[in-house]
Amino acid sequence: MIVSVIYPKRDGSHFDMKYYLEKHVPLVQKLWGGAHGLKGARVLHGTASLGGTPDYEVIALLEFESHEAFLRAAGAHGDEIMGDIKHFTNVQPYLQLNAVVAG
Repeated sequence: MIVSVIYPKRDGSHFDMKYYLEKHVPLVQKLWGGAHGLKGARVLHGTASLGGTPDYEVIALLEFESHEAFLRAAGAHGDEIMGDIKHFTNVQPYLQLNAVVAG
């Protein structure tokens, strides 16, 4: 199961990639890894779109053992992880849970 965490790029938005990569991603891995079921994370940085400017600054793809594992992890440490967002951006991300059907 993949959780997509999607940070939109908007007029006036900012995103501190250094903080995100050096502090936030390790925090997510520490709190949601191991017994909480996070198996891996990939970070995609939007650089362009067919129209020019990307619609999304960052898309993080978090791989969990199962839907239930993500719900347990979010219940255990979701507030701490979501509370850290204000340190690197002024937008709230969209979260989407995805079943892997190919690949």
